[in-house]
Amino acid sequence: MKRHSIMPGFAPSLGFTVVYLSLVVLIPLSTLVVTSFGLSFSEYLKIITHARVLASFKVSFTASLFAAFCAGLIGFVIAWVLVRYPFPGKKLFDALIDLPFALPTAVAGIVLATIYQPSGMLGRILMQQFGLQVAYKPLGIVFALIFISLPFVVRTLEPVLQEFDTAMEEAAASLGASRIKVFIHIILPNLFPAMLTGFALAFARGIGEYGSVIFIAGNLPYVSEIIPLMIITKLEQYDVPGATAIALTMLVISFLLLLVINLLQRWVRIRSGQV
Repeated sequence: MKRHSIMPGFAPSLGFTVVYLSLVVLIPLSTLVVTSFGLSFSEYLKIITHARVLASFKVSFTASLFAAFCAGLIGFVIAWVLVRYPFPGKKLFDALIDLPFALPTAVAGIVLATIYQPSGMLGRILMQQFGLQVAYKPLGIVFALIFISLPFVVRTLEPVLQEFDTAMEEAAASLGASRIKVFIHIILPNLFPAMLTGFALAFARGIGEYGSVIFIAGNLPYVSEIIPLMIITKLEQYDVPGATAIALTMLVISFLLLLVINLLQRWVRIRSGQV
C-alpha cells in the first residue's frame, strides 16, 4: 500500500526545487567546469600559478578570513547586547544592522572610501593619530568585508541567544562559578555552532564580494587586487579561458573550506549532544 506524505504537494514542490536549483546553480556551475575542459592541465597550472593570480588569491582569502573573524567577535557582542540589554533606540539600532543587506554594495564602497581615505572624516583621524591608512590598502578591504558580513553573524546568533535558557547561568552562579567560567563552560559551548555558521556565511560572502571592495581597495597588482577583479580583468581582455580557470579554482577552494567548516560544526554538535 502506498504511503502518502503528511505534507501535500510534495512532488510538485520537489520538481520546482530541482528545476530552480538546476537553472540557478547546477547549470551555471557545470558550464564553468565544462568550459575549463578546453584547457590542458599544464595551461591551467600556468594560469593559476602566475604570480599576480597567486597574489590575488592571497589577498582575497586572507582578507576574507580576517574579516570573518573580526565580524564574528563584533557580531557576538552586538547580538549579546541586543538580546540581553534594553536601552533607548534599541529598535532603530537593530534595524541599522540590516542596512548592508539593503544598501547597494557599490554605494557602500563609495561611502567607505570617502570617509576612510586619508583626507576623509575618519581616515584623516586614523592617519594623524595612529599613522594608519585604511583606504587604498589591504586594510580597506578588511573594513569593507566586515561591513557587509556583520549582519550575517548578528542574525545567526540572535535566535540562539533568545532561546538560550538563562536558568543554567543562574544555577552555575549559585554554585559559586565566576562569570568567566559561566561563559566558557555554559554559554560558549551552546553558541559555538551558531558562531561557526555566522563565520562561514561571513567568509563565503567576503570571498566573492566585489562592489564594496573595488572602490576602497586601491586595486594595486600584487598588493590589494582581489580575485573577482582579476576575473573581470581577464574577461575585459577577452581571456575567457584564463577567467574560467581562476573562477573554477576559487570555486573549488571555497567549497573545500566551507565543507571543512560544516564538518567542524557537525562535530561540535555531536560533542555537545545536539545531534
